[in-house]
Amino acid sequence: MTRLSVNINKVATIRNARGGNNPNVVQVAKDAERFGAQGITIHPRPDERHITTKDVYDLKDVVTTEFNIEGFPDDRFLKILDEVKPDQATLVPDPPHVLTSNAGWDTINRADELKPIIEQIKAMGIRVSIFVEPEIEIIEGAHALGTDRIELYTEMYATGFKQNPEEAIAKYASAAAKAHEYGIGINAGHDLDLDNLNYLVKTIPHIDEVSIGHALICDALYYGLENTIQLYLRALKV
Repeated sequence: MTRLSVNINKVATIRNARGGNNPNVVQVAKDAERFGAQGITIHPRPDERHITTKDVYDLKDVVTTEFNIEGFPDDRFLKILDEVKPDQATLVPDPPHVLTSNAGWDTINRADELKPIIEQIKAMGIRVSIFVEPEIEIIEGAHALGTDRIELYTEMYATGFKQNPEEAIAKYASAAAKAHEYGIGINAGHDLDLDNLNYLVKTIPHIDEVSIGHALICDALYYGLENTIQLYLRALKV
């Protein structure tokens, strides 16, 4: 069964809007795990507009499931990884000023940049996943880089799902099949929600993990966090 990693960035965004420590990011992470989440994802950006560097270290010894840290692999991020040693590092290509991740890595033209970084992180004993778009040549490039996993950037799928699910998922299914052929693990994330999630995992059988934050936290406002996590876990069943 595909694992659910809860991205708690939005919890930190709400806290930061007022200062103080309400909602408490560490407590939410603990509660999410208690309610069934199989991982916690954070993205500590340099401007600390949601998750702060302090949050990362506060969560280090609290998260008991899989700890996934996303980020652009600059020196600051690599230092955090080396000190915290999460289970997984997800590398995203967006620079610090971008509102949210909006493109995948060009694994061909940026191979010389990525390969030594991936090797460095793997040498820390951390599994590496890179954020990619569903193109066969990009998956082939990812294989050449030696990454452990890819994370499929699913915004295009989520947008197209409303009009034509089969068409929206076609490129993702082909890309995932190629990754599986190479022995690369498959994650997915961005704009996944209770409407489009089940179709994704039913159609692509080898997805190891989905990382969901924005939609899940929005749903929690209506359904409560515990019930929402259970709804997402139910959606992941095939």
